[in-house]
Amino acid sequence: MKILPPLSLYIHIPWCVQKCPYCDFNSHALKGNIPEQQYINALVEDLEQDISRYQLTDDARLLQSIFIGGGTPSLIDPSYIGQLLSEVNQRIPFTKDIEITMEANPGTIEAARFAEYRQAGVTRISIGVQSFQQDKLKRLGRIHGQSEAKKAAQLAHQIGLNSFNLDLMHGLPDQTVEEALSDLQQAIELEPPHLSWYQLTIEPNTLFHSRPPTLPDDDALWDIFEQGHKILTEAGYQQYEISGYSKPGYQCQHNLNYWRFGDYLGIGCGAHGKLTLADGRIMRTAKVKHPKGYLNMLKPYLDSENYVDDVDKPFEFFMNRFRLVEPCPKEEFVERTGLPISAVQETISWALEKQYLIEDETTWTVTAKGKLFLNDLLEAFM
Repeated sequence: MKILPPLSLYIHIPWCVQKCPYCDFNSHALKGNIPEQQYINALVEDLEQDISRYQLTDDARLLQSIFIGGGTPSLIDPSYIGQLLSEVNQRIPFTKDIEITMEANPGTIEAARFAEYRQAGVTRISIGVQSFQQDKLKRLGRIHGQSEAKKAAQLAHQIGLNSFNLDLMHGLPDQTVEEALSDLQQAIELEPPHLSWYQLTIEPNTLFHSRPPTLPDDDALWDIFEQGHKILTEAGYQQYEISGYSKPGYQCQHNLNYWRFGDYLGIGCGAHGKLTLADGRIMRTAKVKHPKGYLNMLKPYLDSENYVDDVDKPFEFFMNRFRLVEPCPKEEFVERTGLPISAVQETISWALEKQYLIEDETTWTVTAKGKLFLNDLLEAFM
């Protein structure tokens, strides 16, 4: 019998107060009130269709983690979040120690509701700080200020969440090395169990793409990363993923499942999913993107589904797996892709010769050199 990967759920909430100029996620600026009950009902129906379509009642997997992302999920009233989580639990039972993360903006109105989200079942909050400098926040289109970001983190400590994350960006428009490291120091002083620290990139179909700002050059970016990594390490944070740092025991379980090539359902506007079927085939799904189309009950929620070809599985697996610092078990490649190691042996041998990887009897590990040439390493599996 096929050993199926752990199962997670991603829930997408598409609305924001306003669209940020760097954001390429499926988010829509609010025009009026959010149709909360209507959207919760649609999410539940979307989930039911997935359960039926992929016969999830037959594989007996429990939900390991849930991630409610957006958009700005904290615009939804806690009572509706509680209703949604209860409906999900009735359809796919939770593990005893399920991690349920919700993204939140550190605006005062939303921060005041953190305790209610915890009562609704949320165990972990991810707070989108991005920067503590007012001019940078303005350039990024953020609607909160420095003091609100700090208050949100302090409140997250007080309400007894299992964990919380601060999202912080570097490489911002006209940002100096000193400013980037100051942001990082201020974040560390708030003692979050988890820090996502990632570089701003200019993505297509964003305002920054059509009107590019001046970003730090490569030398400055390297200085920011090198010095920042040292600061984080000395503060007791362990890097476990390219942009993920945590105190021991506080890694994001939902993200770990993504990077370990686990399975996840995706419900909500534009949500993506990845599912291993009982026969071993891997299915990728995408839902209808626009809220109007998604909420039109005459249409199915599913926009597209396609099987991952065997020839593409090695690249997809390693593109995820090699984001992690931990060694990659060879047996995991076999279990998650259904392919023998011989399918990638030639490329693995090349990577070992290049010193991009090292291996022992049971694992492969990306070297420091391999991290510098990660794109080259991944492209070799295409």
